[in-house]
Formats: sequence, C-alpha cells, structure tokens
Amino acid sequence: MLNPAATARRAIPSVDRLLKLDPVGALIAEYGRPLVVETIRAVLDEQRALLNGDGAVSLDENSLLATCSARLHAATSASLKPVFNLTGTVLHTNLGRALLPQTAAQAALMAMTRAVNLEFDLGGGARGERDSHVEAWLKRLTGAETALVVNNNAAAVYLVLNTLALRKEVIVSRGELIEIGGAFRIPDIMARAGCRLREVGTTNRTHARDYTQAVSTRTAAIMKVHASNYAIQGFTASVPEDDLAAIAREHELPFLIDLGSGSLVDLERYGLPHEPTPRETIANGADVVTFSGDKLLGGPQCGLIVGRKELIAKIRKNPMKRALRVDKVTLAALEATLRLYADPERLTRELPTLRLLTRPRAEIETQAQRVLPAIVAAVAGCADAQIIACASQIGSGALPVEALPSAGIALTPRAKRKGTAAAAIADAFRALPVPVIGRIKGNAFILDLRCLDDEAGFIAQLHQLKIQSLATEVTEHTEKSKTRSNK
Repeated sequence: MLNPAATARRAIPSVDRLLKLDPVGALIAEYGRPLVVETIRAVLDEQRALLNGDGAVSLDENSLLATCSARLHAATSASLKPVFNLTGTVLHTNLGRALLPQTAAQAALMAMTRAVNLEFDLGGGARGERDSHVEAWLKRLTGAETALVVNNNAAAVYLVLNTLALRKEVIVSRGELIEIGGAFRIPDIMARAGCRLREVGTTNRTHARDYTQAVSTRTAAIMKVHASNYAIQGFTASVPEDDLAAIAREHELPFLIDLGSGSLVDLERYGLPHEPTPRETIANGADVVTFSGDKLLGGPQCGLIVGRKELIAKIRKNPMKRALRVDKVTLAALEATLRLYADPERLTRELPTLRLLTRPRAEIETQAQRVLPAIVAAVAGCADAQIIACASQIGSGALPVEALPSAGIALTPRAKRKGTAAAAIADAFRALPVPVIGRIKGNAFILDLRCLDDEAGFIAQLHQLKIQSLATEVTEHTEKSKTRSNK
C-alpha cells in the first residue's frame, strides 16, 4: 500500500498531461514551446520539492497553469520599461538622462528599420566615414576645425589621452581631479589610458607658475577639467583658459579641456546659470574639447571630441576608436538633435531637456493643483497629501549647486512608524504599471512634478495604487489609540 506522500507524488500531473490541455496551447502560441515546457517542468519540480519537505502541494491543474502563465509573463516582460521621473532631477543618470526630441526619435527609428548610408559616400560611390554625418553640425556649433563621436564622454577622454599622451605626462590642477558617478576618476582614466598624471597647485588654488614649472621633456599636454559636479568656494584661484592656452603654445603642447556636461548654448539666455560651452573654450584657445551628448546637449548617449584637425586626425586613427564608436541609431538621433540648434528660439519647445529645465514654477504648481485630488483619493486613509514648494536639480553632474524652484506633492503617512511607512508608499508607487519614482525626504514621500509630461497617463493609473501593509498599520494604530483614549 502506498504511503500518503507517494500517493500525492503520483497525483502531481505529468508534463505531457499538461501539454495536452487547451490553455497550454495558447501559452505555446504566445511564448513558444521550448520556454513553456521549461517553465512547466520547473513548476512541477517545485511541487515535488515541497512534497519532500512536507510543504503544501498544489495538485489543481488550473492553479498550476496559472502559476506557469504568470512565470512566463514575468520572464518575457521587458526589463527596460518607461517610468515617471518625479524625483526632481531632470537629467537623472539612473533613469536614462536626456529625453530625445521627437525628431531625434523618428530619425533613430528610421535608422533602425532601414538600410542607411552609414559608411557609404553617396556622391563618390565609395566607402565613407560615419562621423561625417554630424561633423559639419559640430563644427558649426562649436567653431572647431573638425569632430568625431564615441560612445560616451568617458570614452572620449580616454581616447584623447591614449592618443596624445601615451607613456607621457599630462598636467592637471589638483582642484580638477574629479570623480563622477560610477567611480569614474580622472587619475584612474589617465592610468588606463597609459599616461601619467602630473598634479599641480592645491585643491583650492592653482596659479600659472604651477603649470610652467611642471613642464618638462616628459610632458605631453596641459589639461583643464571643468568641475561640473561640484564647486570650490572661498579662498580660491584658477588659471583662465586663454592663459593656459598661451602656456601650452609657448611649450608647443596641446591644450585639452574636458567639459563633461557640455551645453551647446549659453544657458543664461534661458534664465539658467552660465555653463561653459565648447565654442567658448575653442575661442579661448583649446586644441581639443570633450563633452557629453546626453546631458545638457539633450541628445543620445555619446561622447563628442572637437578641435584642431591634425590632432583629431591622430585620435581618429587610434585602433580604440573602432572599439568606442557609435552605431547608426545614435548618429541618426544625434544629427537630428544638433539640427534643432540651428534655431535657438525653438529649443525650449522642441528640446525636452531645455523645456523641462525652464518650466516656470507657477506652471508646475498649477499642474500640482490638477493632480492633487486624484492622489488624495488614491492614498485615502493611508497618508495626507499636500502641495509643497520644492527644488529640482539639473542632474548628471551639471550645475550641481544650482536649484530650480519647483512644486510637488508631499505624501505624509498616518502610520506610527512614519519613516517605514514613507518607504512603503514609495514601494507602492514603484509597483504601478508605469512605475512612479519620487524621493523620500524626512518622513514624507515627495513627488516633484517638474518632469511630469503625461499627466493624463499618471492620473489614470492611480486607482491601481495598493498600500495594503500601510493601510493595515494605520488601522491598527488608530484602533490602539481609540482603546487608550477609552481607558
């Protein structure tokens, strides 16, 4: 006679039996037979393991198929998905930085779905150079003699140093030895590029004589790194770019500048703080300038190198250029983005980065008033919601000490453990179909609305907000309070 465990084991349906069921045929049509078979086997193995461990076993075929269906959906769902960026950081590195203009997105789609003349000269019928598609625009917008593109600005800095300073020294002020997100450090990138860092000056003060005294037969270049993600204030001194250019020319050395975030226009005309532009640095005597395409420029992720023709030609011949080059999709999006700069008056309308950075606080507060009722209804009984004044930031290391006046909605939990409860609210908003990413400040969950474009889509999904654990905690806390007051 079989024991109960053996009987239960025999009752677990086989893979073949489940595969013959009509609902499984629908799963196979959607996900393919190999993945469905693999998933069914895994679920059945789990049931057998539960049986061996005296766990609760599901023998219901509908329940097993529901589990398989959920597993298949989770396994095949896109990992990269849209979110609402309500953090208050416009160029949020973890959320993809700049949003592409519509024209750039359309150009990228065209390049993805059609054959294009990526490296083909339509005029001469011979092989062409992929950087040529954006070179003319970059020359026009920066005043440089020529330009090339790589996959990000870290790669741009690496390629320049590896080409122009291999096994030699590069002079940099101690106050410019930056570190950006992901532990990218100037000293480390120099070491990887095969050159030696020659530090001069002090953290807060560097003078022209520090550079001239450091020049030797081992020197390959003088480099200035724009402190885009921090500020040194107080008793400070630095050497102007045109003076550094003169020192470099006197010693027949290239003058390199890394701008990092790299705005192509003077942001002051839009009411934002000034950020040095490639055109300014070229005019000040820089020989090679590197900057990002996906930060203040507002385009796709890439690193841009502009400057003197003979130096760029050397950089282009570096074998690492091929390893760091961009694809046709990036070039198509970048070209379309650069075209917008031909008419600066249109930028705030058509370039999402600049449009979001320049949104007036009054406009954002009006939007908050429209959104507030839906949020109040969604968190009813769990939290109090109110409109607050808050400060957005540019992000991605650009103008780090500058705040953008904004407006948002603060959700303050009614639960006793407010810190834990605020995290529960954040979890619930992230679990929405289109996750909502805000920030926790003190005991409240803050939604900064500066970057809320799809207001209707945001409101439409709020009825699906589920904060069950928080609601339970609030109820228990309220009941305990009533009990104490009755005593």
